[in-house]
Amino acid sequence: MFRAKRADRIKLIFWDGTGLCLFAKGLEEGVFCWPKIENGIMRLSAAELSALLEGLNWRSVHEARETVVPTQAG
Repeated sequence: MFRAKRADRIKLIFWDGTGLCLFAKGLEEGVFCWPKIENGIMRLSAAELSALLEGLNWRSVHEARETVVPTQAG
């Protein structure tokens, strides 16, 4: 994944199983919220990457929480 200096455009190169694909996107307003790079690696979950590509703040994405519904004893 590559980002423009102004952080308003990104390019993503990925392998889809049959060949290389190039995804490019530019925002009309605002900038992409870019995660920290530690030891040359940027880590994002699939949901966080999806949010980043939509131009949303990926930090606001959380894993789904399991909802426990209490049962009534008869």
